[in-house]
Amino acid sequence: MKKNKCIIVDDEPLAVSLIGSYVEKTPFLELVFSTENPIEALEFIKKNEAELVFLDIQMPEITGINFMKIVGDKMKYILTTAYSEYALEGYEHNVVDYLLKPISFDRFNKSILKAKERFPLDDAKESGHFFVKSSGQQHRINFNEILYVESIKDYVNIKTEAQEYIVLDTLKSLENQLPENFRRVHKSFILNTEKVKSIGLKKVILTSEQEIPIGESYKMNLLDKIK
Repeated sequence: MKKNKCIIVDDEPLAVSLIGSYVEKTPFLELVFSTENPIEALEFIKKNEAELVFLDIQMPEITGINFMKIVGDKMKYILTTAYSEYALEGYEHNVVDYLLKPISFDRFNKSILKAKERFPLDDAKESGHFFVKSSGQQHRINFNEILYVESIKDYVNIKTEAQEYIVLDTLKSLENQLPENFRRVHKSFILNTEKVKSIGLKKVILTSEQEIPIGESYKMNLLDKIK
């Protein structure tokens, strides 16, 4: 089983120990780093790979919110804190879930199952497909059937040749999961370059005859890929 690498950042030693014990009980998680100092965590992330952070919000050196602003969307976050008023602010970032202390294993388990649905799967690119949760069900989607992916607020619309899937995720997260033939062409669109029929000044026409807007800053990247 592929294990997803995670780290724990919390200024309370007991919280670090408790979450660490929960991670050990979880077959698909691997704890690669834990610390009470968010600055140490930032240094670790610069040099090492991890996919998920259990992150306390209220810390003296750097708040969890500022931590997420520094690291950005390359990681997913499960927020852990004793202060429920931070929940709304936290969800503005790439947050999978919000855990209010004290954290039970049952509540922890629900969180990581949500995280598992959204992990980038490196082996998926080789297999030619991935699974997404839409309308309460897991759907297998073949990459070669995807026309484009569109961002719609907190969701993405994955449009295939046959249908579309509305998924709770970010465009950035999906971009990390898709193969090399997919390119961002607009702040709200990623398309399958193998489905491109023609490229105009401000739009791309797909083989399905659908028109996708193209941003000026993305055009050169798309043209390089097409060539």
